[in-house]
Amino acid sequence: MLSLLGKIIPVYKEVICELKAAGVSWIQFDEPTFVTDPDSHKLQAFVEAYSELQLSLSGMSVIIETYFADVPAEAYRTLTSLKCITGFGFDLVRGTKTLDLIKDNFPKGKYLFAGVVDGRNIWANDLAASLCTLEELEGIVGKDKLVVSTSCSLLHTAVDLINETKLDKEIKSWLAFAAQKVVEVNALAKALAGQKDEEFFSANTSAQASRKFSPRVTNEAVQKAAAALKGSYHRRSTNVSARLDAQKNKLNLPILPTTTIGSFPQTIELRRVRREYKAKKISEEEYIMAIKEEINKVVKLQEELDIDVLVHGEPERNDMVEYFGEQLSGFAFTANGWVQSYGSRCVKPPIIYGDVSRPKPMTIFWSSTAQSMTSRPMKGMLTGPVTILNWSFVRNDQPRFETCYQIALAIKDEVEDLEKAGINVIQIDEAALREGLPLRKSEHAFYLDWAVHSFRITNCGAKDTTQIHTHMCYSNFNDIIHSIIDMDADVITIENSRSDEKLLSVFREGVKYGAGIGPGVYDIHSPRIPSTEEIADRINKMLAVLESNILWVNPDCGLKTRKYAEVKPALQNMIAAAKLLRTQMASAK
Repeated sequence: MLSLLGKIIPVYKEVICELKAAGVSWIQFDEPTFVTDPDSHKLQAFVEAYSELQLSLSGMSVIIETYFADVPAEAYRTLTSLKCITGFGFDLVRGTKTLDLIKDNFPKGKYLFAGVVDGRNIWANDLAASLCTLEELEGIVGKDKLVVSTSCSLLHTAVDLINETKLDKEIKSWLAFAAQKVVEVNALAKALAGQKDEEFFSANTSAQASRKFSPRVTNEAVQKAAAALKGSYHRRSTNVSARLDAQKNKLNLPILPTTTIGSFPQTIELRRVRREYKAKKISEEEYIMAIKEEINKVVKLQEELDIDVLVHGEPERNDMVEYFGEQLSGFAFTANGWVQSYGSRCVKPPIIYGDVSRPKPMTIFWSSTAQSMTSRPMKGMLTGPVTILNWSFVRNDQPRFETCYQIALAIKDEVEDLEKAGINVIQIDEAALREGLPLRKSEHAFYLDWAVHSFRITNCGAKDTTQIHTHMCYSNFNDIIHSIIDMDADVITIENSRSDEKLLSVFREGVKYGAGIGPGVYDIHSPRIPSTEEIADRINKMLAVLESNILWVNPDCGLKTRKYAEVKPALQNMIAAAKLLRTQMASAK
């Protein structure tokens, strides 16, 4: 990628020239790559790039911003050595070690943009603590060179708490969305200048104390149970090959078994039913009847298609994280707390404010209902603890892994109840496993250790005959494949088609995988319907690197966003491809 710098620099020069002509006097360059352990080659390229831009930038004030983690010492020295830069911005919420570097050596005469207000989470700032930090920094860089700032852009948090008219009053006092964070920055700047708003600071101190000591935050039983997990090693007692043999006898599945990932199309009618039930426009009885009818339709369709392991289609679920968060203690939800997820897709992340537990079963009724409609195996569908954690606004008063262990214990309770209800296949999705990987490589091993441990906690007590699936999608998993293997799932379904089968390269390179695996055979994010021949060709590529007795056939991901007019023929072709290859394999024996 660095080879493209020569082509990019002239474009930057043009943009800078246009900004100058428009009267812009300050310009900010975001360089978060500085927190990702840049090597000497990348640091040298950085110095050369800004040297090239120096003449164009003359007469302008220039800021370089980094965020989301600590800046390594060598990168910090390189960054702060640049003469053409007016000021440097650092994330001092997630970059506490960077604070030590600043205290040790900050270039004289330069501005420091001190990111003390968290731009990535929704908790109110501890103003008293931040003011202490700022006063210390002021003594280092000078009164006129210190700028109070957010740790990063406010893109990652919801817009304004004023829109949350139904949020619990006490919990609301603990929060700050983007608009409130701007107020916090302003209040800190004024306090630093000797114009402290005592009333505002006092209210903040009260809110901080309320959050710290509120009985709704702490559950001693949950804390104790989670603490007991830290030194333990949770894994199912039997190895995966023995479990797969027991499951084969129990489930009686063919070679190249077929399944889908979980969700079926969320129609306009289905969304209307959920919306009306939530608004109390229809009764609980009417709602249950409507959802049962949808499940029955999905089950019958899968039986007609001759899919081997069925799903209930998740018609009762709005979002794979929100659905579970609404039924767990320690979670709060906003009405308008939307944030961008990717592209034009926005989500409303749950807020984890306290210790997490499961007051009652969450999915048993619907999974049992679906299983009663068919003699084929029905998958119980759960979202995994790491994904729930990574797709929520997480409490910042304890380490993330402790919260994750609490969620894992809640999911463990659900797994055990599904098993008791006669559900023999249980899928625990961990779509966001890689998403939580820290930016600093030195922190990868610790994260993967507790993330994998959290998954294993959820199903460590399951019987050998209970088949545990997990699912991952839309990321590069090759570099963490050994951690995925260490999750010890019986079957992993994983995106493969959208990424042009890059996943298979890891198996071509000699990685041995003995559990069941279903690399997706077609991309569900496209309305295009793949042919039987195309899918069969994909499966054959998989068979070239994976044993036939562990290979599953399934789409890349859930079918929630597709229409039935696309889903039905695509699945028909998928089943036909699996059957074609079964016949060919039988003939070859």
